[in-house]
Amino acid sequence: MTERKYFGTDGIRGRVGESPVTPEFMLKLGWAAGQVFRREGQRNTILIGKDTRLSGYMFESALEAGLSAAGVDVRLLGPMPTPAIAYLTRTFRAAAGIVISASHNPHYDNGIKFFSANGTKLDDKVENEIESWLERDLTVAAPERLGKASRVEDAPGRYVEFCKSTVPSAFRLEGLHLVLDCAHGATYHVAPNVFRELGAKVTTIGVEPDGLNINLNAGSTHLQGLKGKVLEVQADLGIAFDGDGDRVLMVDHLGNEVDGDQLLFIIARHRHQAGSLNGGVVGTLMTNLGVEQALEGLGIPFQRAKVGDRYVMEALIHNDWLLGGEGSGHLICRDRTSTGDGVVSALQVLEAMWHNNETMASLCGGMDKLPQTMINVRVEQRFDPLTRDTVRAAVAAVEERLGANGRVLLRASGTEPLIRVMVEGRDRVLVESVAAELAAVVKAEAPA
Repeated sequence: MTERKYFGTDGIRGRVGESPVTPEFMLKLGWAAGQVFRREGQRNTILIGKDTRLSGYMFESALEAGLSAAGVDVRLLGPMPTPAIAYLTRTFRAAAGIVISASHNPHYDNGIKFFSANGTKLDDKVENEIESWLERDLTVAAPERLGKASRVEDAPGRYVEFCKSTVPSAFRLEGLHLVLDCAHGATYHVAPNVFRELGAKVTTIGVEPDGLNINLNAGSTHLQGLKGKVLEVQADLGIAFDGDGDRVLMVDHLGNEVDGDQLLFIIARHRHQAGSLNGGVVGTLMTNLGVEQALEGLGIPFQRAKVGDRYVMEALIHNDWLLGGEGSGHLICRDRTSTGDGVVSALQVLEAMWHNNETMASLCGGMDKLPQTMINVRVEQRFDPLTRDTVRAAVAAVEERLGANGRVLLRASGTEPLIRVMVEGRDRVLVESVAAELAAVVKAEAPA
């Protein structure tokens, strides 16, 4: 397959003002997407949602103009979680959905994610088709065929009701005190309502977006604030979302972090006990070995996919399984929704707590995580570190020291100029030491 010029593993992403994250490019991208998704003989509609970044206003207008020029109507959703756009794309029977977001990145980054009419991420073929239109000259539809734009005023309420519909009608959260950290991002105005309407007492942090503070020392990538607030108010549980709401991590009542691997195991075990798992579980190359061993002990099949939610979804569809996810908290419950959804995933975990009448700390007891360290090595340009003889030799030496109960994984980030160095094993001191050694080797071999 020809290497794509713009699309990465999760759409298009970069620093605002630097190619391709510019208003000129976004106008052309809107037009190109309109050409690909337009259905002849129909009044085509594409939804646009965004997170809370200041640059979202600029890119929303540019995409709207490009789509209109292609003869496609636009429904503007405003700030909404990424999975909400996936859901609303399905319910509005839209041709596609567009999300303006850079997920867990800082405010100075932004990007674009697309959803198909079915609310799923686009396959490579469709992304390649959009890229081919980007190479053509922009043409404008006849004046009478230009697209119209309108706002969807009830989008938040629609999504709140959808989230509540993913748990049993008897499910209630009375007596539970939750702290929600919404990362000053797209869940700030919907997540608190979901949990309050289900009966929980809710304390919130990270719900005052100003366009620049998204993910800033908040949310699923910075759990210190959530830990502190849980302990301060003596809450039963803390729940952290990322900037666009497709990831979730938790903190138990003692202030202990609960990552995506643990949450995945909790949901899988509950569904297995309830007889509703319907197959196995998909993780990634980064999934902690402890998950695999714990699932194996329950007789639950487990498969690793490449890192990235799109690859988890591909494996789930191939196997006709329902549950998968990543340690970052990007979990997919295919029988509930069509993409990773932080709020929906949190509700599945809370359902396990409610059904078993257990605390989060107790639920985590069924899985022993192996010590795992990941170091992000920032590089000037992405490269495959395993093409370097020095790196391969260093990896081989580390693997020999770790033995059969250890793993090493080097991979380039699909969204940032980083090489991720992951080491896992039984001895934490050894794991941290050899990870630092490998990171230094990778840094030394990185192209200038």
